[in-house]
Amino acid sequence: MRILLVEDDAEVARFVRKGLQEAGHNVEHAANGRDGLFLAASEQFDILVLDRMLPGGVDGVRLVETLRGQGNRTPVLFLSALSAVDERVKGLKAGGDDYLVKPFAFAELLARVEALGRRPTVEAPATRLKIADLEMDLLSRTVTRGGKRLEIQPREFRLLEHLMRHAGQVVTRTMLLEKVWDYHFDPQTNVIDVHVSRLRQKVDKGFDKPLIHTVRNAGYMIRAEG
Repeated sequence: MRILLVEDDAEVARFVRKGLQEAGHNVEHAANGRDGLFLAASEQFDILVLDRMLPGGVDGVRLVETLRGQGNRTPVLFLSALSAVDERVKGLKAGGDDYLVKPFAFAELLARVEALGRRPTVEAPATRLKIADLEMDLLSRTVTRGGKRLEIQPREFRLLEHLMRHAGQVVTRTMLLEKVWDYHFDPQTNVIDVHVSRLRQKVDKGFDKPLIHTVRNAGYMIRAEG
């Protein structure tokens, strides 16, 4: 793994860096919080190992709070001589994933680092969907095509969102009834056809390439080609 070690104590830094490298990891070192924050924010690391108290105007807690505020979810292991429960809680609440009190045995540090490295990465939920020049912003609930804003009604938005989340796949009438209309039965109406027709008028009319396609005897599909 690629690990960033932010530690101002030169002796501790040498000890930890040497041990991690001997275990097969690639280690970058920063001796203060300001440099550590710059590296953590500008480069990709698998794990951050941070001293709790750091010089440079940015301590370990502030460093992690800043990264989390930027959406950086790299796992963090705090190292600290501050052993009080309140201090450990403060570090974890700031966004730390684990906390190891100094002095520590290197074997324990290595085990904690490798345990953090085994955790599955949690992907941030998508806030935008895009197919060709059609874009949907899930936060502002807006849709544009070719940079032009489309006036989409709430039900049409849900219908288009479902199609875009399954781009290139056939979406059946049953799937749409369940996911968009919350029906778990077929009401035997043409409600889907009507809404798809309206959506086509807004999404495809006036553009060279249609995106919404009918798949005969199957359902509908949104795709960039054909």
